[in-house]
Amino acid sequence: MERGDTMVIQKILLPYNFTPLDQKAVDFTIEAFSHLKAVEITIFKAYAPLPKIDASDAAGTGKLKESMAYLTDRLAQRETELNDVKQKLVAKGFEAARIKTIYKPRQKDVATEIIDLNRYNRFDVIILNRKQARIGRFFSGSISQKIIMALKDTTVCVVS
Repeated sequence: MERGDTMVIQKILLPYNFTPLDQKAVDFTIEAFSHLKAVEITIFKAYAPLPKIDASDAAGTGKLKESMAYLTDRLAQRETELNDVKQKLVAKGFEAARIKTIYKPRQKDVATEIIDLNRYNRFDVIILNRKQARIGRFFSGSISQKIIMALKDTTVCVVS
């Protein structure tokens, strides 16, 4: 895995959505890449942003404020859980300095967020998971299908 005098680093994107299938993708990543020294992993989660609501001094906003506080806490908890995934990878032999997490509000659909991130970072491998087919996805297309169709020169592994 060396070109000339420099070591080539395999850049891997691991989108994560806190599901059991995502855990299978993490396990696959460990199994397939933990033996390599020159691996850089980006764990990525784009979440639905919380709405901006002005609830100052309006009657009946107490429940709304409680709900927003709960959702804010939940987002922070998810960010911690994303860092737990990083720690699991480190425990399995990946270098901590070569594992990044990106946890950001989603501005587009998930597939487009992943495609845009790949255009900017040029990953060598994207590891996705695939849910069982549902009739709704037949018409709208799956995230993995959209990503596979949009990308060139990137290996996409679909774990199911």
